[in-house]
Amino acid sequence: MLPTGTPDRRGPVIERIAGWSVRHRAAVLSGWLALVVLALAVGSLVPGTSLPSSDPGESGTAQGVLRTQQVYEPLLENVLVQRRESGSDAELRSAADDLARTLRASGAVDDLRLPGSEPGRFSPDGRSALVTFRIAGPDDDVRAHFTAATAAVDAVAARHPALRIAQAGDLSLSTVVDKSIKQDIKRAELTSLPLTVVILLLVFGALIAASIPLLLTATTVAATFGFLSAIDKLVPINSATTVITLLIGTAVGIDYTLFFLRREREERAAGLPVDQAILAAAGTSGRVVVVSGLTVALCVTGLAFVGIDQLRGFAISTILVVGLTVAAAVTALPALLSLLGPWVDRGRLPWIGRRRTAADHSRFWARVAGVVTRRPALWGGLAVVVLAVLALPAGHIRLQAPLATDSLPRDVPAIDAAVRLQEAFPGAAIPAHVVVWDERGGPVDTPAVRDAVSQLAAKTAGPVVTVPVDRALVVRVPLAGNGSLESDRSLRTLRESALPETLGKVPGIGFAVAGKAANAHDLAAKAADRTPYVFGFILLLALALLWAAFRSAGVAILSIVLNLLSVGAAYGVLTWVFQDGNFASLLGFTPYGGVLDWLPLFLFVLLFGLSMDYHIFILSRIRERASAGAPLRDAIVGGTASGAGVVTGAAVIMTGVFSVFLSLSAIEYKMMGLGMAFAILLDATLIRGVLLPAALTLFGRRLGKPVRPGSPDAAGRTASPARKRVRPAAR
Repeated sequence: MLPTGTPDRRGPVIERIAGWSVRHRAAVLSGWLALVVLALAVGSLVPGTSLPSSDPGESGTAQGVLRTQQVYEPLLENVLVQRRESGSDAELRSAADDLARTLRASGAVDDLRLPGSEPGRFSPDGRSALVTFRIAGPDDDVRAHFTAATAAVDAVAARHPALRIAQAGDLSLSTVVDKSIKQDIKRAELTSLPLTVVILLLVFGALIAASIPLLLTATTVAATFGFLSAIDKLVPINSATTVITLLIGTAVGIDYTLFFLRREREERAAGLPVDQAILAAAGTSGRVVVVSGLTVALCVTGLAFVGIDQLRGFAISTILVVGLTVAAAVTALPALLSLLGPWVDRGRLPWIGRRRTAADHSRFWARVAGVVTRRPALWGGLAVVVLAVLALPAGHIRLQAPLATDSLPRDVPAIDAAVRLQEAFPGAAIPAHVVVWDERGGPVDTPAVRDAVSQLAAKTAGPVVTVPVDRALVVRVPLAGNGSLESDRSLRTLRESALPETLGKVPGIGFAVAGKAANAHDLAAKAADRTPYVFGFILLLALALLWAAFRSAGVAILSIVLNLLSVGAAYGVLTWVFQDGNFASLLGFTPYGGVLDWLPLFLFVLLFGLSMDYHIFILSRIRERASAGAPLRDAIVGGTASGAGVVTGAAVIMTGVFSVFLSLSAIEYKMMGLGMAFAILLDATLIRGVLLPAALTLFGRRLGKPVRPGSPDAAGRTASPARKRVRPAAR
C-alpha cells in the first residue's frame, strides 16, 4: 500500500503530470515563464528573412522563374482620369497632360504611357482615360518614389476637381491590403480583450478567477508568436495568419482554462482540499482538454496536405498555439491554482460572485434535457428540421475566387479606384502576368517573341504592357471580369487558346500565366482537388479518436453526424448572407455573389476540431454518471446540466471572440467570423443541449455498453467514489 498522501504514480498520466506540477509549482511556473521568454528571444534573434510563399500550379511556375532573375519585376501603377457628371474631352486630355508633366517632374517614374500613345487607353464611352507608369528604381528607393508619385497624382487631382483622378496599381493595392491587415490586428486586440474580460467576470464572478484564463492565454499567444517568427524563416507564414492565430489562441486558451478551473472550483465546493480538487479536475477536465486539443491539432493537420503554403502556415500556427495551450493547462495551470489556493475566489463581484461559488449545475439546461429526454423523437426531430432549414441555402452555394477588389470595402480609395478602373478598362487593374523565358537560358526579347506579343495584343480588349525582367519578359494582359466566372473564362481562353496560338509557336521559349486572378484561380483549383481527401482524412481521424476516447463506435459515429449538421448549417447561413446579400448593409459589406472558394474547406477543418471541445466535455460528464451506475436518462440529464453551464460560458466567449471578425475590414474575415461564431453558438445550444440528449436517449443502449463500475471511463476516472490523495505542497 502506498504511504498516505502520496499520489499513485501508476495512475493516469494527466493526473500524474498535474500532481508533479502541484508538488513543484515554483519550478513549473518559473519554467513556463522561461519558455515564453525563450520563445520571444528565439523569434527576435534567429537570423534570416521570412520565407516567401510559393503559389500552386502555373502561377507557381511563373513565380519560380521570376525569382531566379537578378532583378525584381518592376511595379506598375495605373491612374484613372474620368469625367464626372459634366466635363469635356478637352478637360480630360488637359488633365492627362498635366498628370504627365507633374509625374515627369517628380523624377519618380519611368515608362510613362498616356492616352493616344497606344490603342485602348480611352474607354469605349469616351468618359475615361488610362495613364500608366512604372515606379523608378533602384529597389531601395522604390517606396520613396512611390510616395512622390502618389503625391503628384493627388496634386493633379486637386487642380482638376471636376474630374475623378484616382490611382490603383501593384504597390498601391498591396499597400492598402497590408495596412488593412495591421489595422485589423489592432482592432481585433482592442475589441476582443474587453469583451472577453466582461464575459469571464460574468462566468466566474471573481476578479482573480477571471484573470487566470487571460494570463494563461496571453503567455501562450506570446510564445506562439515568438516561435512563429523563427519558423517563418523555414516555412512561409502568411501575414493574415496573425489575426487568425490571435483569435483562435484566445478562444481555445480561455475554453481550456475555463473547463479546468470550473471543475476545480466544483470539486472544492464539494469539500475537497485545494490540491486534491486540482488532481480531480486534472483527471476529468484535464483529460478532456488533452483529448480536445489533440483532436483540434490533428484535424487542422489536414490543411497541411492541401499543398497551399498559406494553409500549411495556418495549420502550423494553429497546432502550435493549441499545443502550447494544452501544455500550459495541464502543467502551469495546476501549479498556479495550487499557489493561489482559496485566493482564487477573492475579488468577488456583488451577487454574481455569490452565485458562481456553487457547483456548476445549470437548472435551465437540466429542465431542457429533462423535457427532451421525455419525448426525444419529437424534440430531436424538430432540431434536425431546424438544422436542415438552415443548411438549405448551401444547396446553391457558388464558390468564387477572391481578389483584392473583392476583399476590401469600396470606401478604401485605392479599392474604389481599382473597381472603377476595372469597369472602364476591364482587366487593367488586375491583369494576367504572362511570364516568358528562354528555356536554354538565353535572352528572350527577340524579334520572334516581340511579333508573338503583338499578335497576342491583337487578341485582347485592352492595352498590353510588356516589362523586361532581367532575362525574362512579363507581358501584362487585361482579363475581362473581376474575379468572377467571366474572369475565369478569360483566363482559360488566354491559357488554352490565345497563348498557344501566339507565343506557343515560338520555338525554344517557355511561358506561364501568373497574376492575382490567375493565382486565385490556381489556389481554388488546388483546394478543390484536395478537398475530398482532406474531408476523408478528418472524418476517419475523428472517428478513430472518438472511438478510442469513448470505446464506442456508435458514440463516435453519432458525434461525427452532429458535427456535420453543425457545419452544414454554417455553410447555409454563409450562403444566405454573403451570396444572397441578406444583412449586407448591417454587416458592412457589398454582396459578394458567392462564398470564398477556400472557406468551406477551412471552416470544415476548424469547426470539426473546435466543436469537439464541447462534445467531449458533455459526453464525459454523462459517462461519469453512467459509470457510477445512474440510469441512462438520469445520466443524460445530470451530465448535460453539469456540463452545459460550462459549455455555454465557453461558447459565449468563443462566439464573442470570433464575432470580432465581423468588425474587421476584409470580407474573408467577415465570412470566417460569421461562420465560426454561428456554428459554435449553434453547436453549444441546439446540438449539445437538445439533439445530443435526444439521440442518446433514443439510441443510447445501442451506442455502446456502459462502463463497468471500477473501470476507467472516457474522462479517466473510475466509477468508484474514492478520491485519490496528493501530498499538499508547502504553502
